[in-house]
Amino acid sequence: MATPNFEFLLNLFTDTLNKAYKVNEIDQLKAEYDGQKGCSDNDKKAALHQAFRNLLLTKTDDIPAIEGFINFAVGACRLEMTSATIPVVLLGDIFDAVTLDKCEQIFTYVENNVATWKEELFFTACKHNLLRMCNDLLRRLSRSQNTVFCGRILLFLAKFFPFSERSGLNIISEFNLENVTEYGVDGSEMGDQLDGLEENGSGSQLKIDYNLYCKFWALQDFFRNPNQCYNKVQWKMFAAHAGSVLSAFSSFKLEEHRSSSNSNASGSKSSPTPMDIPPEEQIRDSGHFFAKFLTNPKLLSLQLSDSNFRRSVLVQLLILFQYLNSTVKFKADNHLLTQVQIDWLRDTEITVYKLIEESPPNGKKFADSVRHMLAREELWNSWKNEGCKEFKRPEAASASGAAVTANASVEDPSPPIRLPQKRHRKPLGDLIRDSTKQGKFFMGNPELTRLWNTCPDNLQACKGEDRNFLPSLEAYLDGSKAKQDPSFEWRALRLLARQSPHFFTLFNSPSYKVADYLESVRKKIQKDKVDVKQQVVQDDIPSQNDNDQNEAEGEAFVGEEETDQMDSELLKTEQLTPEDKNTHKTITVTKAQMVELAPSIGKDWKKLATKLGYNSDEIQYFESENATVGDQCRHLLQVWFEDDMDASLDQLAYILEGLEMLTAAEAVKQMIASLSDDKVEEVSDE
Repeated sequence: MATPNFEFLLNLFTDTLNKAYKVNEIDQLKAEYDGQKGCSDNDKKAALHQAFRNLLLTKTDDIPAIEGFINFAVGACRLEMTSATIPVVLLGDIFDAVTLDKCEQIFTYVENNVATWKEELFFTACKHNLLRMCNDLLRRLSRSQNTVFCGRILLFLAKFFPFSERSGLNIISEFNLENVTEYGVDGSEMGDQLDGLEENGSGSQLKIDYNLYCKFWALQDFFRNPNQCYNKVQWKMFAAHAGSVLSAFSSFKLEEHRSSSNSNASGSKSSPTPMDIPPEEQIRDSGHFFAKFLTNPKLLSLQLSDSNFRRSVLVQLLILFQYLNSTVKFKADNHLLTQVQIDWLRDTEITVYKLIEESPPNGKKFADSVRHMLAREELWNSWKNEGCKEFKRPEAASASGAAVTANASVEDPSPPIRLPQKRHRKPLGDLIRDSTKQGKFFMGNPELTRLWNTCPDNLQACKGEDRNFLPSLEAYLDGSKAKQDPSFEWRALRLLARQSPHFFTLFNSPSYKVADYLESVRKKIQKDKVDVKQQVVQDDIPSQNDNDQNEAEGEAFVGEEETDQMDSELLKTEQLTPEDKNTHKTITVTKAQMVELAPSIGKDWKKLATKLGYNSDEIQYFESENATVGDQCRHLLQVWFEDDMDASLDQLAYILEGLEMLTAAEAVKQMIASLSDDKVEEVSDE
């Protein structure tokens, strides 16, 4: 049997491909392809390749049909019936055969399938074809009339190629010296501009003449080639021109546009005018962005009154300042600034930011955005100085980690993300050994290590008087100022539990209030102190005076024994009965009360979290889990009350006072007072 020639295979595959595409059955084409046993794979692929290209040119008027046909070609590539380049070749053919309007519609398909082109099957084979196809499109397009389409193509290339792709990088930091700004006209044509600006600028003293016009547009040459500033003569010219332009901006302030209500004062209704629309919305809705401004001298007065135009010039100055101060790998050795030039740049940068903040609308917000953008630019500059290293995932530490990485690379065709590399650490034994030689402790955590080495004898340091922040119980109970605090009773009970055994005596009489109980405790403590002093006196008096001393003691304490009759009822030492336990429930804090406290703490909750002992990772967790500041604060309080055994409203009020968050502390105290009143009423009712 004779081997089929190319024409026979082309006709056969063309007919089969047409039928299979209409019914969307790729298996039908695969069966015909495999059925040609007498032909080599190269012959069959070449014929099928040509069949795809021939059929595509018959569908130039139907955009959806073109996209479906290329999807069919992608399926054929996956089944290894054609080479991996056929989808991009078909796209190149169709872009050459249709108008620019249709090219823009078809390119949407290319953008939406960037994940397909980045697959391992297509990326290596198609990347040069895709780059060539995009460059051919850019040559056909006009940068002034097809600006959006050109931008879409460049954005697609940025998404398709990795950051480290050498063909898309300016490795040696060259400048586009072909970007020349042409200007220049006879100075007599500037005469009418001053009068126009004075009328529009409400009496501005800015003088626009030919000299200012030339200085203004001469700055563009320095923006085009910043290396000129390293020349002494050119630097003097740049500094003089920049100073004149900034002085002009400073003397001619822009004002916020406000809606005029005069037209509506008489009660007549009228349609909104551009002046009624907020300036921010006007800028957002206008959608006019210019990569290059016009240099006609008749437009300069209008341009100086345009906030967008002014911001563009000021941002260009900041970019230039950053380049002159940055360390760039490919700068010449003589490209250095003197200290005088550095000081001038620093002072002028402050002036530029001030002018940006004064430019409406939202000047301060725009200035912050520019600062953030230039700060990120420093990171890219460092990356380029390091040779534009490729972003790769770190190698997995274990076999399981390697398996996860492998699975992720198969399922997710997105480019690898650079993760932070782990720093090499010394073995734990070496760290302990080095610390021991220095007479220090190594605790494994930097903060614990610092605290543990603060004092040679840590246990003795814990007993220091400077660490005792609590007042004495007697002084607190006697203080008249403390009793005015709504949380006085709660604080007194806590001090009593810490400093006196009387707290553990029975208080089972519902007829007495907490204040009466505290008063009886105070008297009991005073009595104990007097007993101790009297015992010391008795030990020092000779034995023959014991009887007289006992009589004196009896007379002294007759009246006090009568007053202690009520105290004995309050200070019984019996065990609590089950009924009594119900009257001694601990005051708990509900979620509703935490929600009530959260707004009073507000945005200062991070300062409170740090004081409560939470580190930055835990604070970041609270932020990530909750969207609003109130929810973040509530979550913090909930975790603290659940985890800390000493957590209480009283402790919270004490901490807030120490942090000088007086409004929040007052809110906590009021809640303590209301809870205490409710508790006393509950005990009285029982």
